[in-house]
Amino acid sequence: MDIQQENPISSRHYRVLMIAPTSFFSDYGCHVRILEEARSLQQLGHSVTIVTYRNGRNVPDLDIRRTLPIPWRQHYEVGSSRHKVVFDALLGFKTLQLMATQRFDVIHAHLHEGALIGLVLGRLFSLPLVFDFQGSLTEEMIDHHFLRRNSAVYRPLRRLEEWIDHASPLVLTSSSNAERILVEEFRCDPNRIRALPDCVDTTTFAPLSAETMEQRLADRQRLGIPVDAQVIAYLGLLAEYQGTDLLLQAMQRIYQTHPNAYLLLMGFPRVEYYQNMAQQLGIAERVIFTGRIPYGEAPAYLRIGDIAAAPKLSLTEGAGKLLNYMALGLPTVAFDTSVAREYLGASGVYAERGNVESLAAKLTRLLDDDESRQALGKQLRQRAIDLYNWQRAAHKIVDVYAEATGTASPYPTSSHRVSPVDHG
Repeated sequence: MDIQQENPISSRHYRVLMIAPTSFFSDYGCHVRILEEARSLQQLGHSVTIVTYRNGRNVPDLDIRRTLPIPWRQHYEVGSSRHKVVFDALLGFKTLQLMATQRFDVIHAHLHEGALIGLVLGRLFSLPLVFDFQGSLTEEMIDHHFLRRNSAVYRPLRRLEEWIDHASPLVLTSSSNAERILVEEFRCDPNRIRALPDCVDTTTFAPLSAETMEQRLADRQRLGIPVDAQVIAYLGLLAEYQGTDLLLQAMQRIYQTHPNAYLLLMGFPRVEYYQNMAQQLGIAERVIFTGRIPYGEAPAYLRIGDIAAAPKLSLTEGAGKLLNYMALGLPTVAFDTSVAREYLGASGVYAERGNVESLAAKLTRLLDDDESRQALGKQLRQRAIDLYNWQRAAHKIVDVYAEATGTASPYPTSSHRVSPVDHG
């Protein structure tokens, strides 16, 4: 079999093989980035095939190819796991099968596992690789309590991560902070890195209006939230590194002075664990758990809130949920991290990272200040419109494809590097 590409690319429309080493699609962070990138590229006329794990929800307008299942682990969804070795082996085999039977112009690999598969098979099939970096592999494993820095496997895994980062010809990063990490901590060549911050559909994620007020009132009634209650909203994974424990502890303090305050906690997994924690903290009646929220229903649920909380502790991962809050005009309190400041800029409210008292105080301050809430909400909405547009981001991705393949960009007026982010 001749595994070389027969002819150079003659069309300005690319055939993209997107490797997603996760249970795509599910309703959280990196999945939303994969989804919106693929949709935006398709809207520009490019062909995208996504190869991913067996589990996950199909999306009608996307070409998704799945691996074979493994009998002993049929319900894997999120987080680090020793079973991922088998999942990734199956993903590599499925990717090989696709590349042997279909023609592609470029590999767009998400996460380090996807980049490793793409590097090996890309060299075999003479296909260029673009690595979509969304945070440090080893730091994420530490955040998930799957790896310890003093363990015997930490250094080998760290060296593997460094090799993937250095071997990838072109790297897209989900934030400018991630670009800094690659350059300063992993000593990567900055000329190979293209910062491409997460974006948001500001038409779908639109603020509360007269037209949506009736639905908001109905949703509050359905969830048992009084019409005049003050609601703090959170949407995302429920986990220690996401700050879920600290948010509940902050809510305990807020409830002591604001008995009319509610916390709308939307997400998964470990819902029962955090319900028990809320019970132990004495705030079970003021915390509404919804479980998993489908991505398409997220705007309506978030409009129930008056302010948003973003207590993520991780220093290396992205924070796409901030953009949803911003687009909806929700004033947002976040722990003070580089990623949070990159997105929220001067319009964010920042609590000391990991400090429950600070988080509670900042949330309380917003609950008490109607004027600040309205002003910050409008500023964040405008910031999302001005800086975080998926269509513009898709043009940048195609520029990188053109660079990787040595072809002319269909968008010659756009720079191959994303403009520096305005930090406010």
